Amino acid sequence: MVDCVKKTIANEGFAGFYKGALTPLIGIGACVSIQFSALEATKRHFQQQNVTRNQQNPTQLSWTQMFLSGSASGVANSVLSGPIEHVRSRLQIQARSGAAGAYAGPIDFFKRVYGKYGIAGIYKGQGVTLVREFGGYGIYFLTYEALMQSQMKKQKAQKRGEVAGWMQCLFGAASGYTLWTVIYPIDAIKSKIQTDSFDVADRKYKGVLDCAKKVLATEGMMGFYRGFVTCMLRAGPVNGVTFLAYEATMKLIG
Repeated sequence: MVDCVKKTIANEGFAGFYKGALTPLIGIGACVSIQFSALEATKRHFQQQNVTRNQQNPTQLSWTQMFLSGSASGVANSVLSGPIEHVRSRLQIQARSGAAGAYAGPIDFFKRVYGKYGIAGIYKGQGVTLVREFGGYGIYFLTYEALMQSQMKKQKAQKRGEVAGWMQCLFGAASGYTLWTVIYPIDAIKSKIQTDSFDVADRKYKGVLDCAKKVLATEGMMGFYRGFVTCMLRAGPVNGVTFLAYEATMKLIG
């Protein structure tokens, strides 16, 4: 990681750390909105289902229902997260903007890729992205809810707002760590598939399984965890603040 920082500064300056940042910066609001909207909509569906079944506490979702609510949010989110992460990854690994064949930016990327490969080119790697989002966000939200419910029970709290903000932040961070620990190998494969050649004849990987086999054969298990430490350094604060904001927003709108 330190060597990467040094070489990036030497070769590209501080701007090198922000290659591909524009697309996720613009799209992150929409992604999070879709994600949490789908989560709450699915939770309400299960709560109504519990009412129909005459359950004693219909608002209390089972762990399976909570996992599926999180999974639904991930699948909904993938409609935007797939292409956003695709363009970000492509821009991050390319040479300096302006170099031969390099994309000038996200708009240039979408124009050129869509023009030559159509919508399939924009959504390259979407299959493995869906797998990551379904399993990852199911675990993500289930972990957070399990920690929150445990703390509420311990405090004998009637409302979620009674749980201290720092604890909500801590539970969010723990959920982020759990998410990435479980799905990081899948995410690594996704990135390799997305940044592989568009042309079938030039592709390094025939598919997800072929990619997994080749990484395992050439790099071993550690090949699936390259960059893991950096990811975990980010996961705690980002997800801690995300859930703190989520709980504050839900409290605000009632």
